[in-house]
Amino acid sequence: MSCPAMAQLLSNTLYYKRFFPYYAFNVLGGLDSEGKGCVFTYDAVGSYERTGYSAQGTGSTLIMPVLDNQLKSPSPLLLPVRDAVTPLSESEAIDLVKDVFASATERDIYTGDKLEIVVINKAGTMREYIDLRKD
Repeated sequence: MSCPAMAQLLSNTLYYKRFFPYYAFNVLGGLDSEGKGCVFTYDAVGSYERTGYSAQGTGSTLIMPVLDNQLKSPSPLLLPVRDAVTPLSESEAIDLVKDVFASATERDIYTGDKLEIVVINKAGTMREYIDLRKD
Protein backbone atom coordinates (compact mmCIF):
# COMPACT_ATOMS: atom_id res chain seq x y z
CA MET A 1 0.00 0.00 0.00
CA SER A 2 1.39 3.41 -0.91
CA CYS A 3 2.09 5.99 1.75
CA PRO A 4 -0.60 8.44 0.49
CA ALA A 5 -3.13 5.57 0.47
CA MET A 6 -2.11 4.66 4.02
CA ALA A 7 -2.53 8.32 4.98
CA GLN A 8 -6.09 8.28 3.66
CA LEU A 9 -6.81 4.98 5.44
CA LEU A 10 -5.62 6.40 8.77
CA SER A 11 -7.69 9.54 8.17
CA ASN A 12 -10.80 7.45 7.52
CA THR A 13 -10.16 5.36 10.65
CA LEU A 14 -9.79 8.43 12.85
CA TYR A 15 -12.78 10.18 11.26
CA TYR A 16 -14.96 7.10 11.78
CA LYS A 17 -14.35 7.44 15.53
CA ARG A 18 -14.83 11.23 15.58
CA PHE A 19 -17.70 11.15 18.11
CA PHE A 20 -15.64 9.01 20.51
CA PRO A 21 -12.13 9.78 19.28
CA TYR A 22 -8.97 7.90 20.07
CA TYR A 23 -7.28 11.22 20.96
CA ALA A 24 -4.20 10.04 19.13
CA PHE A 25 -2.32 12.74 17.26
CA ASN A 26 -0.47 10.75 14.64
CA VAL A 27 2.49 11.31 12.35
CA LEU A 28 2.80 8.98 9.36
CA GLY A 29 5.99 8.80 7.31
CA GLY A 30 7.07 6.84 4.29
CA LEU A 31 8.03 7.06 0.64
CA ASP A 32 5.68 8.19 -2.12
CA SER A 33 5.45 6.72 -5.63
CA GLU A 34 8.40 8.88 -6.76
CA GLY A 35 10.61 7.55 -3.97
CA LYS A 36 10.55 10.85 -2.10
CA GLY A 37 9.95 11.05 1.62
CA CYS A 38 6.50 12.04 2.75
CA VAL A 39 5.22 13.01 6.18
CA PHE A 40 1.55 13.32 7.10
CA THR A 41 0.36 14.91 10.32
CA TYR A 42 -3.11 14.41 11.83
CA ASP A 43 -5.48 15.87 14.38
CA ALA A 44 -7.69 13.75 16.66
CA VAL A 45 -10.55 13.41 14.16
CA GLY A 46 -8.57 12.54 11.04
CA SER A 47 -7.87 15.84 9.32
CA TYR A 48 -4.42 15.58 7.83
CA GLU A 49 -1.89 17.36 5.68
CA ARG A 50 1.36 16.48 4.00
CA THR A 51 4.29 18.38 5.48
CA GLY A 52 8.05 18.38 5.22
CA TYR A 53 8.42 17.46 8.91
CA SER A 54 6.21 17.23 11.97
CA ALA A 55 6.07 16.47 15.68
CA GLN A 56 3.09 15.48 17.82
CA GLY A 57 2.58 14.87 21.51
CA THR A 58 3.30 16.78 24.68
CA GLY A 59 6.78 17.84 23.58
CA SER A 60 5.71 19.04 20.13
CA THR A 61 5.31 22.65 21.31
CA LEU A 62 8.99 22.56 22.26
CA ILE A 63 10.21 20.57 19.26
CA MET A 64 8.46 22.31 16.35
CA PRO A 65 10.00 25.78 16.87
CA VAL A 66 13.48 24.23 16.89
CA LEU A 67 12.73 22.24 13.74
CA ASP A 68 11.31 25.37 12.08
CA ASN A 69 14.47 27.26 12.96
CA GLN A 70 16.91 24.53 11.93
CA LEU A 71 15.12 23.51 8.75
CA LYS A 72 14.39 27.12 7.74
CA SER A 73 10.74 26.54 6.96
CA PRO A 74 9.17 29.64 5.41
CA SER A 75 6.29 31.25 7.22
CA PRO A 76 2.90 29.84 6.16
CA LEU A 77 1.71 33.46 6.12
CA LEU A 78 3.98 34.35 3.20
CA LEU A 79 2.28 34.28 -0.16
CA PRO A 80 2.73 32.49 -2.43
CA VAL A 81 3.21 29.48 -0.20
CA ARG A 82 6.58 27.81 -0.80
CA ASP A 83 7.33 24.25 0.20
CA ALA A 84 11.01 24.58 1.05
CA VAL A 85 12.82 22.53 3.66
CA THR A 86 16.57 22.57 4.05
CA PRO A 87 17.86 19.18 2.87
CA LEU A 88 19.88 17.27 5.45
CA SER A 89 22.00 14.17 5.17
CA GLU A 90 20.75 11.10 7.02
CA SER A 91 23.30 11.53 9.82
CA GLU A 92 22.50 15.26 10.18
CA ALA A 93 18.78 14.49 10.42
CA ILE A 94 19.35 11.80 13.06
CA ASP A 95 21.57 14.15 15.10
CA LEU A 96 18.93 16.90 14.89
CA VAL A 97 16.19 14.53 16.08
CA LYS A 98 18.36 13.38 18.99
CA ASP A 99 19.09 17.00 19.97
CA VAL A 100 15.48 18.22 19.85
CA PHE A 101 14.21 15.25 21.85
CA ALA A 102 16.98 15.61 24.43
CA SER A 103 16.02 19.27 24.78
CA ALA A 104 12.28 18.53 25.01
CA THR A 105 12.89 15.81 27.60
CA GLU A 106 14.67 18.32 29.84
CA ARG A 107 11.65 20.65 29.82
CA ASP A 108 8.62 18.34 29.50
CA ILE A 109 8.09 15.64 32.11
CA TYR A 110 5.53 13.85 29.94
CA THR A 111 7.97 13.14 27.12
CA GLY A 112 8.94 9.48 27.38
CA ASP A 113 12.12 7.83 28.59
CA LYS A 114 13.11 6.31 25.23
CA LEU A 115 13.28 7.58 21.69
CA GLU A 116 12.81 5.30 18.70
CA ILE A 117 14.19 6.72 15.48
CA VAL A 118 13.08 4.95 12.31
CA VAL A 119 14.95 5.83 9.12
CA ILE A 120 12.95 5.01 5.98
CA ASN A 121 14.72 4.91 2.63
CA LYS A 122 14.76 2.89 -0.59
CA ALA A 123 16.98 0.25 1.04
CA GLY A 124 14.41 -0.37 3.78
CA THR A 125 14.07 0.73 7.37
CA MET A 126 16.58 1.13 10.18
CA ARG A 127 15.63 1.52 13.85
CA GLU A 128 17.70 3.14 16.57
CA TYR A 129 16.74 3.40 20.23
CA ILE A 130 18.06 6.18 22.45
CA ASP A 131 17.61 6.48 26.21
CA LEU A 132 16.32 9.89 27.23
CA ARG A 133 16.32 11.46 30.66
CA LYS A 134 14.75 9.10 33.17
CA ASP A 135 12.85 10.95 35.89
